[in-house]
Amino acid sequence: MTKKRILLVATGGTIASKEEGNGLSPALSGEELTRYVPEVADLATLDVKQAMNIDSTNMRPSDWLRVARTIMESYDDYDGFVVLHGTDTMAYTAAALSYLIQHSPKPIVLTGSQRPMASAFTDAKLNLYQSVLYATDDDARDVSIAFGGIVIAGTRARKQRTMSFNAFTSVNFPPLAYIRTDRIVRSAPFAHARKAEGPCGRTADRPVVYDKLDERVFALKLTPGLDSRIFSALAPSYDAVILETFGIGGIPEQGETGPCFQDAIYSWVDSGRIAVMTTQVPEEGLDLGVYEVGRAYANHPGILRGADMTPEAIVAKTMWALGQTRDVAEVEHLFNREINHDRSPFE
Repeated sequence: MTKKRILLVATGGTIASKEEGNGLSPALSGEELTRYVPEVADLATLDVKQAMNIDSTNMRPSDWLRVARTIMESYDDYDGFVVLHGTDTMAYTAAALSYLIQHSPKPIVLTGSQRPMASAFTDAKLNLYQSVLYATDDDARDVSIAFGGIVIAGTRARKQRTMSFNAFTSVNFPPLAYIRTDRIVRSAPFAHARKAEGPCGRTADRPVVYDKLDERVFALKLTPGLDSRIFSALAPSYDAVILETFGIGGIPEQGETGPCFQDAIYSWVDSGRIAVMTTQVPEEGLDLGVYEVGRAYANHPGILRGADMTPEAIVAKTMWALGQTRDVAEVEHLFNREINHDRSPFE
């Protein structure tokens, strides 16, 4: 049987890092990383492109676009793609790629490690091996993260632990699969994985690709006593604010000084900007209709609801939607569209 061709896109991160006197920093190239795991040659014909070599703390939206371009420039030449990435912002990049490269019939798998590849007790070798394994699977498609033996949809991942090898969790959605050494065990809902679908449900031969993002998006976490004038302070620099509310959707009635929150938020969206409501509680999502302190925002134009999406996916999706249009109704339409399992269809 002919082995599949996989392109490994290296970006840096802990997996590529070495200690050189000032703390860990990326030093190994993608080519050098693959030499630590010669077993991948049995899985696929592997080529490497070095998109960048940075700590993922320094990953920016312009770098998401760069990774997406690297993949798409070679899309027709490979059967799948593995992106080596630092763990700290991997969930953001996975979400961003889910919106930049939609309905991909070929898998785009992100991975990394909690310890450097050259470490004696690293998790990097198994993560790299299993990511290539998953990228060669006939049923794998779209963007995902394969890490610590679990495969998570690219829009549903969150880094939950800073040191443990099971660093990522799937938020409000079941994992796509588990990998037991060299065997892929799909979760029940994905035992027979769906084919990638394009617009109107048509089976996609190629992904739908986008190349614009609006970086002027700010995530604001409510804290007791927050001054509602923060919205007027943000207005000159941002086109959208993502408001992490209390509980299931609670927003204070009054700030300590200045206008009440309702007036401040309405003023923000009535000026043509976007507000996205989500919750700072990690699981089970938002419902603005439950309490009086949230219901006033449920149907106001320009106020979008993050439902059960992750904060990382909300940031990336808002940047993507605003990158395509400035029309508020169209932004809402794009934001509410389910993409790569990013939101449950209960709204």
